[in-house]
Amino acid sequence: MRRFSFLLWPVLTGILAAVILLQFFPDLFAPKVTTVEIRETNGTATLQPVRNTFSGPVSYADAVNVAAPAVVNIYTRTLVQQKAPLRDDPFYRNFLDRQNVPQRQRIESSLGSGVILSPQGYIATNNHVIAGADSIVVALKDGREAMATLVGNDPETDLAVLKIDLADLPSVTLTNSDTLQVGDVTLAIGNPFGVGQTVTMGIISATGRNSLGLNTYEDFIQTDAAINPGNSGGALVDAHGNLIGINTVIYTKSGGSQGIGFAIPSNLTKQVMQDLIQYGRVIRGWLGIEVQQLTPQLAESFGLKDTRGLIIAGIFRNGPAHLAGMQPGDIMVAINNEPIRDRRASMDQIAKYKPGEEISIDVWRNGERLTLTVKIIERPRTQG
Repeated sequence: MRRFSFLLWPVLTGILAAVILLQFFPDLFAPKVTTVEIRETNGTATLQPVRNTFSGPVSYADAVNVAAPAVVNIYTRTLVQQKAPLRDDPFYRNFLDRQNVPQRQRIESSLGSGVILSPQGYIATNNHVIAGADSIVVALKDGREAMATLVGNDPETDLAVLKIDLADLPSVTLTNSDTLQVGDVTLAIGNPFGVGQTVTMGIISATGRNSLGLNTYEDFIQTDAAINPGNSGGALVDAHGNLIGINTVIYTKSGGSQGIGFAIPSNLTKQVMQDLIQYGRVIRGWLGIEVQQLTPQLAESFGLKDTRGLIIAGIFRNGPAHLAGMQPGDIMVAINNEPIRDRRASMDQIAKYKPGEEISIDVWRNGERLTLTVKIIERPRTQG
């Protein structure tokens, strides 16, 4: 026994150390795991929110199914007179005229998109899609086609309204475009390059875009949903399939989509459509002035601290502003007690007043603030 007694304490010490290691470091003696955990779904599982922040769907098919039937393809034909190459020469022109040589004609075709806004067959599209067309054909998603008549057009917003006579027409539901926020999901539906109805997705990149030099009245929704040639006049809808705008134009250097597209808001589209149907033209208020934005340098020269204002650069004789006593050099600072924000917003505000309405205009003149009462008249119509 004595010969093994000296081994007893090392063995006991080893057992005690092993117990301590197992107690505090169990992973040291665990078998190595060689399997990989993979979570799979059968495609019907519902995504669970992470920290209650997830709110996006996994498909926008329902929204597309709601809106797509009301989006149409528009085909136009325009008869163009072709001049003979020698008609510019006076001698040959007289000869050709004496011989009664007819001028040749050719047909130009173009395509675009449109949106059925009512079951009565009223369709909104862009004015540039149908401008100058001799015939307009509308093709529905269900395969039906119809000749369209032009109800009216408004070059200043690049909108036009068409009418077709077919039964059981689908129509889109409009939503209030004033409530849109940057980051909202958008779906663009149209007929790009004539390939057929196509849907692209993006978000609202900005609202209230103006001063782009595209239209007289600009209040564009900017989106990165792909918009290409042929999409013009098509629908921009939200994630529920409600119309929020009419796709109009893209910013591009290559001719294709670069993620910057612009749409006319649904509220403006509705107002223009109602005026065109009821009056055959859009009714807009007019003051008869030409204005220039007040800059910090100009404000300093006039002794003003605030740069929110418009300098009256010109006045139409016997126009509303002239009859109210407004003078060139006046600085317009408020309309109906609403401070001036910028030139574009103020002109749009004036355009919304109806002819015959009286509004107050606050101006600075020779260091004195004056309030003038102006009676709005209808803005002269721009031809186009």
